[in-house]
Amino acid sequence: MLHIPHASTEIPDYTGFLLRSDVLQTEIQKLTDWHTDELFVNTSDVAVVAPFSRVFCDVERFTDDSLEPMAKYGMGVLYEKTDNGKPMRELTTAFKAQVLQHYYNTHHRKLTEAVEQELAQQNSALLIDCHSFPDTPLQRDIDQHPQRPGFNLGTDPYHTPPELTRRAQQFFTDRGFTVAINRPYAGTLVPLRWYNNDKRVSSLMLEVNRRLYLKPDTSERSDDFETIKALVHDFLDHIRKSLHQMP
Repeated sequence: MLHIPHASTEIPDYTGFLLRSDVLQTEIQKLTDWHTDELFVNTSDVAVVAPFSRVFCDVERFTDDSLEPMAKYGMGVLYEKTDNGKPMRELTTAFKAQVLQHYYNTHHRKLTEAVEQELAQQNSALLIDCHSFPDTPLQRDIDQHPQRPGFNLGTDPYHTPPELTRRAQQFFTDRGFTVAINRPYAGTLVPLRWYNNDKRVSSLMLEVNRRLYLKPDTSERSDDFETIKALVHDFLDHIRKSLHQMP
């Protein structure tokens, strides 16, 4: 299964936003995982795609700010600050609850149902958490190292089998790409129902450096877009065929 949380640029409700339209669009430009729906979606895998921008509601954040590391930067489940720390949105408790109910919870219900169906059919489920990342660190990024890899694999100590990580890393290094594990971003999404209590649900985050498929400093596809798309699809096919060989 493919989880694609950050490909959309849609803002369904502008309540509370403080920025001018052009400034808000600059923030969306910076934070969107551009075209990851096109890079990853294929005819063999179930895809759950968030239909709204992470700037509106980030479905990969914990809803409890005390559990969410990015909440201290004003970028919890509902972003209140921009990447550079300026106020972006004012939220009321009532509006936050409304967004969580109608958008966040609806999205996670779909993801949970997809995992349930896979478990019912296969007694196992592998979730690929699909992302991209900028070649230059964002201001609020914890990892500010200027040399970023072509691909990053995010893992979870309970839900990511070491053999899955090894095979994924080897796939890209064999093709001449640099690969990091949990750098510049760490972890991978697992629906809460199974988190840390059911190893039948495995998860691996794959992040593609945007320099590989976008024109510099834009959201436009570069001439290499189709090549990287084919590479990602080959990777998914490789992992799909390898599943029965993994412990």
